[in-house]
Amino acid sequence: MGPTRSTADSTMSALNLTPAEQAMLDGADGSGTALAMRIVVRLAQAMDALSLIPVSGAHIDSCLYHGKSGLDFVHRLVDGAAHVRVPTTLNVSSLDLLHPELYVGDPAEATAARELMDGYVSLGCEPTWTCAPYQRQDRPARGADIAWAESNAIVFANSVLGARTHRYGDFVDIAAAITGRVPNAGLHVQRNRRATVIIDVSELPTALLEADVLYPCLGFVIGRRCSGQIPAIVGLTTSATEDDLKALGAAAASSGSLAMFHAVGLTPEAPSLSDACQGVAPSLTIKITADDIRDARDQLSSTAEQPLATVSVGTPHYSLAEIGRLYELLAGSMVASTVAFYVSTARETLHEAMLHGWITPLRDAGVIFVTDTCTYITPIIRDTKGLGMTDSAKWAYYAPGNIGVEAIFGSVSECVRSAIAGRVIRNDWTWSDAS
Repeated sequence: MGPTRSTADSTMSALNLTPAEQAMLDGADGSGTALAMRIVVRLAQAMDALSLIPVSGAHIDSCLYHGKSGLDFVHRLVDGAAHVRVPTTLNVSSLDLLHPELYVGDPAEATAARELMDGYVSLGCEPTWTCAPYQRQDRPARGADIAWAESNAIVFANSVLGARTHRYGDFVDIAAAITGRVPNAGLHVQRNRRATVIIDVSELPTALLEADVLYPCLGFVIGRRCSGQIPAIVGLTTSATEDDLKALGAAAASSGSLAMFHAVGLTPEAPSLSDACQGVAPSLTIKITADDIRDARDQLSSTAEQPLATVSVGTPHYSLAEIGRLYELLAGSMVASTVAFYVSTARETLHEAMLHGWITPLRDAGVIFVTDTCTYITPIIRDTKGLGMTDSAKWAYYAPGNIGVEAIFGSVSECVRSAIAGRVIRNDWTWSDAS
């Protein structure tokens, strides 16, 4: 049989469905799948897509508890016998199931959050509880169409992996996982992945280009200046790691809803600037200066004078390499008794770090590991009146509004030195060389 037209709404764009897709929409696979297909169809019509395409995997953000509506929605899917059709991972939740004693919020909300988590697992999702699914061994291949939610994961998948996902949010993400379909539109389409602006960092000082603190600050600047565009970054060193690019993308996604970037000579779709631009030269080039980077650091930092109470790293979740570096930086030292030092990471990464022998010494030094969630979205931090220092532009951007803490941004080495000293310490040479 040939494709049939969706009957969801004749006033919107025509959408051709295959017989199997039409059957899902008509309820052949149950009411839960029909609901999911209605969501996908409506999205496709809103995006003027003419067809749907299959996806090979999904990552779900709607497992994070925001209120009763999310719980009602997952109950409706479960009661309608829905089940995911593709391998599906789960983003951070509102609880740390491995360390429940860390939670200091409303017990009723914790109960509802756990019910939401259980609902998504019953749909067939894998209980990974991480915002960094790309750090797992099993991750999407270049060119694979996927349905990922969580802003930093979206930009990493598109940019660093070369997989293809649009910006999917709550409810759309699980609908795509249940139907195995997304609109043939947005960043799934090659022409829409073309760089539209050039970001030139080639004139930055060498010391700054080689510092890991560059990447979150640069991402913050790019997000602010390139919202709604796809930048091609020229001038980054070839030594940039996946963790560096993770920090860049997470910051840009936070400050400007960026869904993709190209790093020329580093990311798979940008072996050259011409490749990143698909042969069409952008009309705009933005040169980034050292002052821009320092200004980003300052915008991410409070000028309040409270004592340092918290250090929180791992937003997005720390990788194995990042935990290893923290182990080296803290070796032989202790976190000050006045500072709570939190590291958020995936439970799989925590286990692997345990096998390396890093976790017990870090805990003995005063580090508190958080899994399944993150400290800027879940009530874990006990002292929100004092300053909270972080190496994450994303945490610094969101934590003040989410949990009411005054944030100070710095490199991981600055965070460690500050945690040991019990006060904020900045490595002035890093920033003075940048000016």
